[in-house]
Formats: sequence, structure tokens, C-alpha cells
Amino acid sequence: MKYVKRILLFLLIALVVVASVILLNGYKMHASALEQQSLADKVSEIQNSDNFCSKEDLPNQYWNAIIAVEDHRFYQHGPIDPIALLRAFVVNVRSQELSEGGSTITQQVAKNLYYITEKDVVNRKIAEIFTAYELERNYSKDEILELYANTIYFGDGYYGIKEACQGYFGKDPKDMDLYESSMLAGVPNAPSAYAPTKNFDYATSRQKKVLRSMVEYGYISQEEADQAIANSQYTAESFSKSDDE
Repeated sequence: MKYVKRILLFLLIALVVVASVILLNGYKMHASALEQQSLADKVSEIQNSDNFCSKEDLPNQYWNAIIAVEDHRFYQHGPIDPIALLRAFVVNVRSQELSEGGSTITQQVAKNLYYITEKDVVNRKIAEIFTAYELERNYSKDEILELYANTIYFGDGYYGIKEACQGYFGKDPKDMDLYESSMLAGVPNAPSAYAPTKNFDYATSRQKKVLRSMVEYGYISQEEADQAIANSQYTAESFSKSDDE
């Protein structure tokens, strides 16, 4: 029994040391990123871009679609969501693969701002958390949501909702209907698969997931979701021109 206790103590100490090293390295990555360009300067640069869309520039159904499918508790939790992390852990253990993530919208914004090309996944994830806390200390939830929509990648070389909406639909974001809003809300999860120019069937499958989430969390009715699909004039051929380009 004495030896078992010693082994357990040793393992606990080792775990604490490893965790401390990971946290320190993640913090260093975060600090280095903000030293190269401050958060205030980075955000100001995005907000002053000609392509920037504010919350008022887009239909509410687009914002609702993002929240429903990406982070339905966005306005209730802080920079991280312990419930989502626990759920993702359980799902991944059961499936024995990394099939679900637990990142909040704020963490995704942190990644888009500073760590999009970072290959060190473990340290990057920790750095994202530190940067997420910095974001929520200095910006409102609505401002963070705007940053998400304006920095996320939509495939086909489109960064931000304005480029994506004009590129895929030939219209300004404020004119999107529920079909278009739900499709673009779904693309960033995996742009190489869900961009409508790449695989229209995959894009609409993901879109239906977005609509189901919107129904589940009370943003729209099932009838509205069904009508959005039924009334749409878009087909795979609608996006063939962008694909050729």
C-alpha cells in the first residue's frame, strides 16, 4: 500500500509539472502574439476594413444561425464553456476519435486573430484560452460575434461574411434570406468540404444541421426550416461558375 501511494503521488506530481509546462508555453505563445500586435490594434484593423460588417449590417437570422450551430450558450458562459468541453470529451472518448470540439466562439475568434497558422496544437489551444479571456475583458459579446463573422474562412478564398456572401450569392450580407444565412453559418466548420462550390450535397447537409439547431434552440419553427429548403432556387449549378473560377 505504501508503494502504491508513492507511485500515485509521483504520478500526481508529474501531471502537475506537465500541466504547468503546457500552461506556461501556451501563455508565452499568447504573450508573444499580443506583443507583435496588440489586441486593440488587431481589432481596430478589422473594424476599419472596407469589408467589415457590423451586427446591424446582417439579418438576425444569420447571427442566430451562428450561435445555434457553433455555441448555443454563447451569451451565458465566459471565454470557455466547461459544459461544452465535458460534452466533447465524452463524445470523443465514446467515438475513439476527435469528432467534436468544445471551443467557444470567443476561442475561435482568438484563433482567427493570432493562431490560424500555428501548428503546435496543444500550446495553441492554451494560448487561445488566454487570448479569449483578453477578448472578453475588453469587448462585448456582440463585438466578439462581429469579429467572428468578419474573420472566419468560408472557402474559395473568401474571408469574412461580406466576401462570402457576395462571392457565393452575388448580394450584400444584409439581403440574405434564411436559406443563405443557414448555409453560410455552416460552411466555416469545414470549408473544404462544406463550400457549396466544392460539394453542394455536403453543403446542404451541413445547412440542414444548422436549421435543426435553430429549431432546437427556438430561433425558428420547423415549418420555417422546411420552407427555407423548399422555397430555395439554388442548385449545384448555381455555384458552378464560382467553382470554374
